[in-house]
Amino acid sequence: SSFSDGVRILATSSSSSDDASSLSSSSLLPLARAATAAMLSYSTFLNGTIAVLFQLRRGMSLIGKDTKKGTIPLWSYVLLFPFHGPTYAYTYLHTKMGKMRPPSAAPSSDESHRKKNDDEHEQQKVPVPVASQVQPGWWVGGCYSHEIQLPMQQPWAGIVDLTVEFPEKCRANTLNYLCLPTWDGVPCSPEQLEEAAVFCMEARKDWIRWWKQNYSRGGNDNAVDLADSQKQSMQQQQTEQLIPHILIHCAHGRGRSTTVMCAAMVKMG
Repeated sequence: SSFSDGVRILATSSSSSDDASSLSSSSLLPLARAATAAMLSYSTFLNGTIAVLFQLRRGMSLIGKDTKKGTIPLWSYVLLFPFHGPTYAYTYLHTKMGKMRPPSAAPSSDESHRKKNDDEHEQQKVPVPVASQVQPGWWVGGCYSHEIQLPMQQPWAGIVDLTVEFPEKCRANTLNYLCLPTWDGVPCSPEQLEEAAVFCMEARKDWIRWWKQNYSRGGNDNAVDLADSQKQSMQQQQTEQLIPHILIHCAHGRGRSTTVMCAAMVKMG
């Protein structure tokens, strides 16, 4: 009899525990659904707002990028995570895993031969470069351009940063920096194009002065702090092998940066 009573007590206790767990799970489920709905609503509102600002070509300061230092504050990543997250993910995948057709050879008048070349290029796609040198010393690229290693570890003469959504990772290795933050797909205004072109010309002149002062004459007023081994390496090379390098970049190196590069090329003549 006492054994049967004990079994009934244990069964009742187990049933009560299961009911409590079920009640706890059922109470958390609506909370999780509400949190998910709130996050999706916030993401929709934020990205919708940015889409409107994109169409109006305004509101670049919303992201909070410091145009002097090229940095993005922590609060921006926290509050605007629905914007930063997909942006970083897409750009990383496009740059690191994307493929492109190599530059085509000279066009042929033979249609069949041209088609054969196209088929061959289609099969021989190459990784997307982080930056490309369009003319000696002139680079156009994306936000991963910091992976470029210049000859003899020299600093950039100047960097034109057109991104509003990425921090500048070359800031510590450039003599001159110009940030013109614009939404991806929004070109610079005519005034900004002129400003960027003039900046590039002045940055090249500034680099030449910097080189003469710090290496040709043995000065030590370096605008960029270089290790002694780097200085010795640069001094061992012939001066004529060194040229000022300008980097103009946006997120992917296709839209904003190419527009500014054209303006700089025209300005250079």
